[in-house]
Amino acid sequence: MSQDKKDMSPTTEGKPATGFAERSSLYQEFLAEREEILRHKWIESEKKGKDIGFERALLDWIRKHRENWRSERAPIKK
Repeated sequence: MSQDKKDMSPTTEGKPATGFAERSSLYQEFLAEREEILRHKWIESEKKGKDIGFERALLDWIRKHRENWRSERAPIKK
């Protein structure tokens, strides 16, 4: 990357700005969900004795676990 492109990045008081994605609660939820899917992939792959692949794990996790996982994470509304 050229020096010109590096200099064009947004900064705050000489420090690199924190990215929107790092501050976004939506992105944080995405990361947490992805971690659960990867955990499910590992567990199911161990049961099968082979890697089941991310797509299969994703679809299986959505069908079997997503609703409960989300309801457990949802803030309690008064």
